[in-house]
Amino acid sequence: MNELTKTVAEFSVMAAIALSGIGELSASSNPAEAATAPDANKPAIKANPLKPPAQGSIPVAFLVSEGAVIIDFCGPWEVFQDVNIPGRQDPPFRLYTVSETTAPIHASGGMKIVPDYTLANAPAPKVIVIPAQSQPSEAVLEWIRKSTKNTDVTMSVCTGAFVLAKTGLLSGKAATTFHAAFRPFAMQFPDIQLKRGARFVEDGNLATAGGLSSGIDLALRVVERYYGREVAQKTAYDMEYQGQGWMNPDSNQIYSAERISTAEHPLCPVCQMDVDRATAPKSVYKGKTYYFCSQGDKEQFDATPDKFATLDKL
Repeated sequence: MNELTKTVAEFSVMAAIALSGIGELSASSNPAEAATAPDANKPAIKANPLKPPAQGSIPVAFLVSEGAVIIDFCGPWEVFQDVNIPGRQDPPFRLYTVSETTAPIHASGGMKIVPDYTLANAPAPKVIVIPAQSQPSEAVLEWIRKSTKNTDVTMSVCTGAFVLAKTGLLSGKAATTFHAAFRPFAMQFPDIQLKRGARFVEDGNLATAGGLSSGIDLALRVVERYYGREVAQKTAYDMEYQGQGWMNPDSNQIYSAERISTAEHPLCPVCQMDVDRATAPKSVYKGKTYYFCSQGDKEQFDATPDKFATLDKL
């Protein structure tokens, strides 16, 4: 964090303390704690601490490829880069991107990224972040398998869970993913215990986050496991991040119930996302019309319509 950011953060802390005298921060004398104090009714999260190195930085590899979703990896990147441990010479985390080659890739929205390392020369990571991205090659899957033997945490964000699941490492374990991908994930990986309504799920050294912003919470949770809750709270405070999901892994309950398709508001039977009947691809099966988010979803439905039609609520 640069000096200007530090100055702003310190000024904010002083201002918040000053306001506490008139009741603005009556919940806590620590502004960071006040901003992120968990509700008393929320379930307590298991401590499950990790041991940081006495010296040096924790290497964090961000595995990226074409179509990598920006918030999935930039959200955690921001969290890890903003951690500040007083008295520590080295930054707590060393961040770098890894891809099959160092040729530029295009992330979501067209952002061009030049990866720092290839699979062959990337430093051994202690944390791996896997965002939603293109279909992984066998080389990518093997790199994840091999590297995860020595990681403290290998984490996926959003549909990055599909990439992690394809390694076989999640077999028999619990996991979550983006809420619109629950159905295809459960169908594709029946041996994985899918947790709907989870902000994130931890199982051994594997962790999976829900969609998009959930990756920020899982990253804060990783910070907490290495350096304690106070450091994680201070990081969230400095980021002006007010989400509290990192302290409650079951805080995505709004997504736990499966959505119901209706004639007025049809959902894609493959991914359960909203569709526009006027423009969406469609198929007729047993006298009923189904609408799809994409041609790919339509083709998947057409290949095995019984599988999806029996899941439909209408």
